[in-house]
Amino acid sequence: MTDLAPTRRIPEPTVAFWVLKILTTGVGEVSSDFLVKTFDPVVVVLVAAVAFAGVAAVQLTARRYVPWRYWLFVFAVAVFGTMVADVAHLVVGIPYAVTTAGFAVVLVVIFVVWRRREGTLSVHSVDTNRRELFYWLTVCATFALGTAFGDFTATTLGLGFLGSGLVFLALFAIPGVLRLLGMPATAAFWWAYIMTRPLGASFADWLALPSERGGLDLGYLPIVAIGTAMIAIGVLILQLRSSRAQRS
Repeated sequence: MTDLAPTRRIPEPTVAFWVLKILTTGVGEVSSDFLVKTFDPVVVVLVAAVAFAGVAAVQLTARRYVPWRYWLFVFAVAVFGTMVADVAHLVVGIPYAVTTAGFAVVLVVIFVVWRRREGTLSVHSVDTNRRELFYWLTVCATFALGTAFGDFTATTLGLGFLGSGLVFLALFAIPGVLRLLGMPATAAFWWAYIMTRPLGASFADWLALPSERGGLDLGYLPIVAIGTAMIAIGVLILQLRSSRAQRS
């Protein structure tokens, strides 16, 4: 008998999912900063755009959830999303408050269109090409929004990167509490998901940046190297588990 059940295309939001998501946001932030400050920013952004498109094709042609494909694309979104948000501020000169509001509007529009077309925003329903496309458009928007929002609180509001990280950590935890009070699971998921970007990026910047900018001055490369190694180990474990599950 042929299995006609929908094929899951994205992971379940487990503890491992949230840990890897926060790690990718932090490492993506620092990786982007390292690349644009070390090499020609124009060349870096163009190369990143090509790499992003290639990794997107790898993920979108999978037709099912494959851990290494999924997390590779999340990492690509983290790096390229940071560059897009930074270009809007540093190159074009748009204030963080404006870019934050602008990306928030983009995210809301995606949510509205997704909800009207598919009838749900639940990640458990991402089992078709169109729903997966809506999902990744949302992910890209959350990364751009989170980058701008994190920089806005750290610099424009003067909270610093550690202060911003602590604020976003509290905001990230709120949906877990509200779930106990009846908050819908889908709303709780996307609230927490949006917060992971500025949360991971704020702490990564705090670790990497020099003391005159409020950081611990550990440097870009050590944070990128250690963070990437942690992500790779986590994804490898998930991939091995997924492979064993398919064989059983």
